[in-house]
Amino acid sequence: MALVAQLAGCAGAYALARTGLVTGLWPLVLSQAGIAALASGMLGSARWWLLIHLLFLPMAVMAHRLALDPAWYLAAFVALLLIYWTSFRTQVPLYLSNAATAAAVLRLLPDEPARVLDIGAGTGTLLRPLARTRPDCSFVGVELAPAPWLLGRALCAGMPNVTLERSDLFAHSWAHYDVVYAFLSPVPMAAVWHKACAEMRPGSLLVSNSFPVPDCEADFVIDVDDRRRTRLHAYRISSRPHAS
Repeated sequence: MALVAQLAGCAGAYALARTGLVTGLWPLVLSQAGIAALASGMLGSARWWLLIHLLFLPMAVMAHRLALDPAWYLAAFVALLLIYWTSFRTQVPLYLSNAATAAAVLRLLPDEPARVLDIGAGTGTLLRPLARTRPDCSFVGVELAPAPWLLGRALCAGMPNVTLERSDLFAHSWAHYDVVYAFLSPVPMAAVWHKACAEMRPGSLLVSNSFPVPDCEADFVIDVDDRRRTRLHAYRISSRPHAS
């Protein structure tokens, strides 16, 4: 859909240039960007795509005028690839949980030693404060993108109750965890719920930061006192039938 929107923007700008209604480089560039964003909205793309379409061609033109060495573009591409990896496929960007959210999750942990899994752990911003406060618990994070995983491993060094694995969240078994935490995006939540129902033990807890499971009411919701106005949607597996 992104390519279709950009092509629509180019076609619209070309039509405006042919009629003489818009002339000059930057008026045409801005026209293309506006039409591409409008087309993206009409195609039902997520709102953040509108900003991408508005900025794509103007930034490309400005980058071209800088006449930078192509190696800089390659370096930027590699850096973004290492950070975001397969976000284009999973539609799960890099979100980092803040300290207020970690404190809220901490209050959800049982009093007895527990096993906690963070699916899409990033750099371990949730796991580290939990592990420091609850040394009796075991914390595991899975992260597929190489750069966040590597940085997380370095930051978690010396914390014996934290393990950060580089793997896909759906490839990792959730069967032995008391709490599974997710901060992903709306796109994979139906699949996350299906896996939780299929693998998590009765009585265990699935906690989703910001993104609820579609068509499934949470057992309870926690409003976190932070600037994001974070909401934690909690689902107790024992209270629901397992997915077929």
